[in-house]
Amino acid sequence: MNRESIKEWIIYILIVVAVSFCIVTFVGQRTVVDGHSMNDTLQDQDNLIVDKLSYRFTDIDRFDIVVFRYHGDPKTYFIKRVIGLPGETVQITGDDIYINGELLKEDYGKEPMESPGRASETITLGEDEYFVLGDNRNDSRDSRDPSVGNVERDSIIGRALFRITPFDKAGLLLDK
Repeated sequence: MNRESIKEWIIYILIVVAVSFCIVTFVGQRTVVDGHSMNDTLQDQDNLIVDKLSYRFTDIDRFDIVVFRYHGDPKTYFIKRVIGLPGETVQITGDDIYINGELLKEDYGKEPMESPGRASETITLGEDEYFVLGDNRNDSRDSRDPSVGNVERDSIIGRALFRITPFDKAGLLLDK
């Protein structure tokens, strides 16, 4: 190899590293589900791609599966389903979830909830707060737990977009 060829390779490698850094920082990242709180939708050790870009341009919707930083430890990430949106009220009575006093029609919960937690009383979400639940409601530390509470918009990394593995369940998660 001559000097010009080595210089081209170095430039090429720097460009690949810079593009990779931008994709992981701003567009998407791989994450692994740790735990059973999202069963049956997601399983422990599922590998996912998290879309970090779309929420910069669009709103977070009810029932989106989001990844967020746990405020108790910024190196810890949780994955849950959005139930309550900014400005809404949320209350759980028995197995029923009420949004602004109206029964929420959803069937993501794996089984009847044993505890409404802090949502036994009406919770009013702030203008940048979300109420999240795991699909496996009785094995989930979520917004019902005071240690998690309402999730602020700026702690949401992105939404679970695609399951990579296991391969027999690979595919988009947007309609799950």
